[in-house]
Amino acid sequence: MIKLYKNARGTDKVIKKLEARAEGASARVVRSVRNIIKNVRKNGDKALIAYAKEFDGVELERLYMTEEEMVMAESRVAPELKATMQKAAANIRAYHEKQKQEGYEMGEGGIRLGRRVLPLRRVGLYVPGGSAAYPSSVLMNAIPAKVAGVEDIVMATPCKSEGIRDEVVYAARLAGVDRILKVGGAQAVAALAYGTESVEKVDKIVGPGNIFVATAKREVFGHVDIDMIAGPSEVTVIADETADPAYLAADMMSQAEHDPLASSILLLTSEKLAKATIAELKRQMALLPRKEIIEKSLDKYGAVIVLPDLDAAIETANRIAPEHLELAVDDPFALLDRVRNAGSVFLGHYTPEPLGDYFAGPNHVLPTNGTARFSSPLSVDSFIKKSSYLCYDKDALAAVSEDVVRFALCEGLSAHANSISIRSEKR
Repeated sequence: MIKLYKNARGTDKVIKKLEARAEGASARVVRSVRNIIKNVRKNGDKALIAYAKEFDGVELERLYMTEEEMVMAESRVAPELKATMQKAAANIRAYHEKQKQEGYEMGEGGIRLGRRVLPLRRVGLYVPGGSAAYPSSVLMNAIPAKVAGVEDIVMATPCKSEGIRDEVVYAARLAGVDRILKVGGAQAVAALAYGTESVEKVDKIVGPGNIFVATAKREVFGHVDIDMIAGPSEVTVIADETADPAYLAADMMSQAEHDPLASSILLLTSEKLAKATIAELKRQMALLPRKEIIEKSLDKYGAVIVLPDLDAAIETANRIAPEHLELAVDDPFALLDRVRNAGSVFLGHYTPEPLGDYFAGPNHVLPTNGTARFSSPLSVDSFIKKSSYLCYDKDALAAVSEDVVRFALCEGLSAHANSISIRSEKR
């Protein structure tokens, strides 16, 4: 069961354990992924069809879903769920619309300097198959891309014997995905990165996946951009004496049920509340279908740490740099400015993490494994690039020529200097 630490020394143990989860793929996985990528680059569609048969047990007659197949899948989704997904999509779109950027121009006289903001042209969205196929992730990945102005989004997801999950297909249609590629695994990443006879290569690949998908994304990075190498889900909760132990336990388990590697950390100042929360964990866990996964996760990567005050709790949370941080305290906004490292912050007793997973609007694709120290959630920024421009007329260049030549010669680059000085010579 989850461990209780009654002093700050437990923090170091917990952080070391969390850091160990971030170790890279084994040599065997890397070799396997590299072989798959090599095969796809060499044999294209033929390799994709062969891997679909080998890994997913399906004989693909075509690589993409047809319009008829997508319409049929959409028709099988319950109207109530469609309405809920439409509300969620509207919230996500409204939140991300605020992130749009514009370029600028500056200068005077014969000088014009500027910056252009341009959307990526084509993006690949990877969606896992089976039980890990989450429609919410489709909305969170595709909608910001559309808001950014991406022209073409292709979604890749494995087609199992039972087909592609209807809710995933509907989410893709709702979010503006243009095509659905019925291929998964490292082979899908390779196809998106390098192209095949049927698959056009993309500029960026986003979306979660298993260790093979994550390793493939790492391997193709540089040829294309990627969003991030996502690790197991995680939540850290800071609680004061106003927190309800039933709520705290429920929120910790909402992350623990993802995966035995998921982490759920509770930081609080009351040993009484700590023990009450642990009792709630035991009570509620027994009632949940995924209790075995939750128990493994809490046993290996869960912790309840009693600290002297909220200052120590904030300091600890900043060290952990969690994907999700809940401030289950009386005045959460008083602490918000002191949070330096967190993917997303959930404020107060009535803002549980699943609200962000599905509905509120901020993106749920967040940095994990402590990378919130230096990286950001998926956003419209993830699907744009910036380009600068500059223009000097003849007089403006003449006014600065001596300075530019001097700088070029300082670096020993005489051809650079010549490119400037030749424009003032009479020939």
